[in-house]
Amino acid sequence: MKNKILINYFFILFSVIPISIVVGPAVSLANILLIDLSFIFFIFYTKEFHFLKNKTFKIIILLYLYLIFNSLISQDFLIGANRNLGFIRFIILFTAFNYFFYTSKFFNKILAIWALTLFTICLDTYFESYTGKNILGYGNGTRIFSFFRDEAIVGGYINTFYLMITGYFYFIFKDYPKKYKILFLIISILLLISIVLSGERANTIKAFIGFFIFYLLNKNFVFKEKFISLVLLIILLAGIYSSSYYLKLRYGGQTFNQINSKEKIASLYENFLYFRINRSGMEVFKKYPIFGVGNKNYRLQNACTVNFLENDGRNDGTDNMKGTLMLCQTHPHQIYIEFLSEHGVIGSIILLTIIFKLIFSKFSMALKSKNYLQLGCIVYLSTLFTPILPSGSFFNDYNLTLFLLNLSILYASNPQTNIFNKP
Repeated sequence: MKNKILINYFFILFSVIPISIVVGPAVSLANILLIDLSFIFFIFYTKEFHFLKNKTFKIIILLYLYLIFNSLISQDFLIGANRNLGFIRFIILFTAFNYFFYTSKFFNKILAIWALTLFTICLDTYFESYTGKNILGYGNGTRIFSFFRDEAIVGGYINTFYLMITGYFYFIFKDYPKKYKILFLIISILLLISIVLSGERANTIKAFIGFFIFYLLNKNFVFKEKFISLVLLIILLAGIYSSSYYLKLRYGGQTFNQINSKEKIASLYENFLYFRINRSGMEVFKKYPIFGVGNKNYRLQNACTVNFLENDGRNDGTDNMKGTLMLCQTHPHQIYIEFLSEHGVIGSIILLTIIFKLIFSKFSMALKSKNYLQLGCIVYLSTLFTPILPSGSFFNDYNLTLFLLNLSILYASNPQTNIFNKP
């Protein structure tokens, strides 16, 4: 009886994770901490500690040890330590996912609830794109916010879950007739279009890359079916784009602003904010090339405010160099530049080696087992590291939560990769 109550308790906490993220960072953090603290007591109660010997768990601990070291060499220890030491909550969450996936049967129900949450937000995105307001009245008619009120992050949120949920459908209904698999393809296309409607350009590109890779590797369809689906998708998106002033503005007008004068050419670089932010990050990296300024330390004024000289374009025989102030932002808005500026060359190599090992070492296993839930998570995680494209701060609580959810499902959903699997 007690065990049943405990299982139901954890079932509720895991089920509301996507909803808690939408409600706000404080609620999401509280839910994760509640899972973590409860799981610590639970694991001591069950005394199942064999996961400590698991290779994957040891690799994640190695990542944590590096983050502690990064705090010690940071410009400001307290700022770095607050983020780095707090990473332990994600390790516990990862472990909890693996335990309950391995020992309980409720994760099929949990993923079904996650799917329902995702569909609700997707439909709300369609509704807001048509009316200018979401079903609760949020929105100003300029950007799509859905339930996030004033934050334009709904596209990234849907992108986080849509391959996972699509993979879940193919995984759980793998023995069903092909008509069901076509239905899942249609659902994934509708989710993809909702990301397009959000107007979030970087997330849209990543979502397209993920969609193409996922279905290229999906063995439920032959090449002819994949090709026809791709052509129909392109035609559908072209029709939606041509009929939407908002999408033309977001993906056309603001991205490829027509240049018809020398003044516009000269100001293009200055107007493209991300170029300036990225350049700021590279200037910080040049100052601290070995281990960087430390996690979260980029935002310090003495780290990211850098003066440099730039030619102002004059040719009048005078000193034509002008001082330019680099943009000081909370992060460089590009994942590789963020790693280089905050962790330097050595730290970036350590981080990327560990992260890529965790993601791509299970790729062939997911393909061979046709575990499309696992494959969906791998594809999504890989798109986060798309070069050049802008990105949020990797170690930001919101982004790291979305990353760890996919990483946790990636390992937990396959008995062969689950850290509680006894060799």
